Amino acid sequence: MVPKNHLTSSEIFAFLDLETTGGNASYDRITEVGIRFWQDVEIIGEYQTLVNPETRISSFIERLTGITNAMVADAPVFAGIADVLREKLDGVIFVAHNARFDYSFIKSEFRRLGQAFSAPVLCTVKLSRYLYPEFPRHNMDALIARYGLAQVRRHRAMGDVSAMFEFFRYAMADKGQERFEEALRFLLKRPSVPSHLPADILSDLPRCPGVYRFYGEKDVLLYVGKSTSIQQRVASHFSGDHNTNKDVRISESLRRVEWTETAGELGALLLELKQIKGLSPLFNRRSRAAKTLVSIELAANRSGYLQARLVREIEPHRLGDYYGLFRSKKDAERALRGIAQKNDLCNKLLGLEPEREGPCFQRTLGRCNGACDGGEDVVRYNLRAQIGFHGLRLKTWPWQGPVGVVERDQATGRTDILVIYNWLHITTVHHEDELHEISVHGARVTFDLDSYKLVVKALMGQDGRQLTVIELPGTGEPDVLMP
Repeated sequence: MVPKNHLTSSEIFAFLDLETTGGNASYDRITEVGIRFWQDVEIIGEYQTLVNPETRISSFIERLTGITNAMVADAPVFAGIADVLREKLDGVIFVAHNARFDYSFIKSEFRRLGQAFSAPVLCTVKLSRYLYPEFPRHNMDALIARYGLAQVRRHRAMGDVSAMFEFFRYAMADKGQERFEEALRFLLKRPSVPSHLPADILSDLPRCPGVYRFYGEKDVLLYVGKSTSIQQRVASHFSGDHNTNKDVRISESLRRVEWTETAGELGALLLELKQIKGLSPLFNRRSRAAKTLVSIELAANRSGYLQARLVREIEPHRLGDYYGLFRSKKDAERALRGIAQKNDLCNKLLGLEPEREGPCFQRTLGRCNGACDGGEDVVRYNLRAQIGFHGLRLKTWPWQGPVGVVERDQATGRTDILVIYNWLHITTVHHEDELHEISVHGARVTFDLDSYKLVVKALMGQDGRQLTVIELPGTGEPDVLMP
């Protein structure tokens, strides 16, 4: 007999599996529940029921699970089993294979009834990875084949429960009580979270790319962040290792977390920038929207010398005519002074001195070669100017029309196609068929410095990402709003 101070003797483990109408707990529903209760090496009970999802089951799900619309027509709805289910799951350890899926569906169903639900969660996928890290695959079919587990009816609740339960018992015997208990205690260990948040908040968060938002009292938006794993990044905020006063203030003020999933990192980065600039969270400073955006144009004057002027109305379809993007006139003038000094250019032609007749002030001091009064060869001066400004020249859009940038998350199956034109993110669709209906003409978008840099870096392959790009036919120009 296992000593009574062990988890496997003192705790009740509820091995649970759900069948559902789809993979998204926000709008898909439960069609079947199966649970096996186990304590002190004995099965102490089972519970199984079909559930009327109050929505249609697709033909694909019918074929996958064998659960048809006719089978659930007379089954109880979730509200009809909620009280029984809550009572049975009270005080147990919630065990599931890929537990975030099952746990999120149970929580969502209770949430629709205006009720909260929480339980300590043990994921047998994580248990397998912890105990058997040498193996690359830990899905249920892989476990059944690898360990010779009994064949069960897959994709039915009690069939999958039986397979999960058999793996649990196999691992306990194979690894020994001490090692097995060590794994359970490690996986059941709860990270510290701010006191005003639910203790199980991290179990709700997805391990996929996306954007998360922290809200404080009175639903004030505190902070917007992004990550390739929302759960992992949010957990890092709660690690207790606060390095700045800002971190401490966010943790103390935090009352609610929201998130938006994306299929890839580029979509998450663009959404993060959009929300920071559009929603102005209290603790995001670096990427807030500039009130003005300034660039530089070069044009030959009447004498043929290239002359610089500052512009605030940037036309995205002719970006190759502009040099640099600056958040203020002061920043642009600082760049011009640096270019003038390094390339022996005339301050007057660069707009750094007031327009007046005669040479520039630097010419009177002998520090200008004379382009301002025709004393320098035009070709030589213009060549130095072109060399000096070359590094600031904005990227010309290399495609004839808009493109769709495809991002896929293999774990969730989500696909995002980011429609981009002249380095501007126009919209996002989720299937290639939708691209035929896209028209960028009249779309209202804001030209943004951070987004421009981000999209150029991604599409030009400067960040090492390999992106799938679909060229679309030209369909007019969007309405571009300047900051």
